[in-house]
Amino acid sequence: MSWPRRLSLALALLAGLAAAVWLVWAVGFDAVFAAIARAGIGGLVLLCLYALALLLVLALAWLFLLPRTQRPALADLYLARLVRDSITDLSPFSAIGGMAAAARVMVLRGMTTGRAAAAAAADATTEAMAQAAFLAFGLAVAVMDWGGGVAADTLLRVMLTALLLAVPGIAALVLLQKKGAGLAERMMARFFPRAGGDGSFHQAIHALYDSPPRLAASASWHLFGWIASGGGTWLAFRLVGGNISLLDAVALEALICTLRSIAAFVPAAVGVQEGGYAVLAQLFGLPAELGLAVSLLKRAREIVLGVPALIYWQMVEGRTALRSAP
Repeated sequence: MSWPRRLSLALALLAGLAAAVWLVWAVGFDAVFAAIARAGIGGLVLLCLYALALLLVLALAWLFLLPRTQRPALADLYLARLVRDSITDLSPFSAIGGMAAAARVMVLRGMTTGRAAAAAAADATTEAMAQAAFLAFGLAVAVMDWGGGVAADTLLRVMLTALLLAVPGIAALVLLQKKGAGLAERMMARFFPRAGGDGSFHQAIHALYDSPPRLAASASWHLFGWIASGGGTWLAFRLVGGNISLLDAVALEALICTLRSIAAFVPAAVGVQEGGYAVLAQLFGLPAELGLAVSLLKRAREIVLGVPALIYWQMVEGRTALRSAP
């Protein structure tokens, strides 16, 4: 990664951290941490268990995308997805780094490099397809529930613009993956210098996109996963003392996920997620401190699950390096 890129990431991260701290200060430290205390360690454990169960849905979405004769063990896909999400949530790298790491895990588990890279890319695409439908649902609920107001109207316009751009964006992504196999293989060679550019990515990506039933199955599982993530948001609000309906919680999570996608240039959406929960909680009739408490609880969950996952990945990489050393 070039120094200008690293500097921009560091500045974005610092700005996000400053914004998050300012939000907690503006809303009130006592109110925010009192809400977190209501959840307690038991609530954090419950959120972690829910997230681990949700990962099984995402692993199934990946499994059903692959041809029957090429499907690896579900446990391998589960671990790869856990590593991918951990890097996306905790590291200063973009989602591309998480996908590359997930592909790397599958390579270590015996999948060919081209197939692993193609599977990771196609899975991210079907997930984006499902997210577009998820956002449409969130917007529909928000339009019905929200009253007037500058903040609500502005946010709705931003989300509607994101939805309108998502459909052609996904189509362009599929076209780029199918037509730009040469570029993809050069990028793959950067992440996997020993095996990249073996020409198998081209065949693998076409095999995945030439099966509409498998694409539909994967997107459907991902949509179920997105909706289930709203269930996790409902649970988090209940733990901190917030009374929100399951439907509103799913809609709120749809809007938060879209905000995170829009702010992909900010590492882990630090500050963006906190601001989103603080503002959206009020639009759904909840105080801002509960939104911030939910955001911080989710950050804690990401650390509790993500750090062991990254340690596990590094241990596997280390063992592989030792075995291959002369």
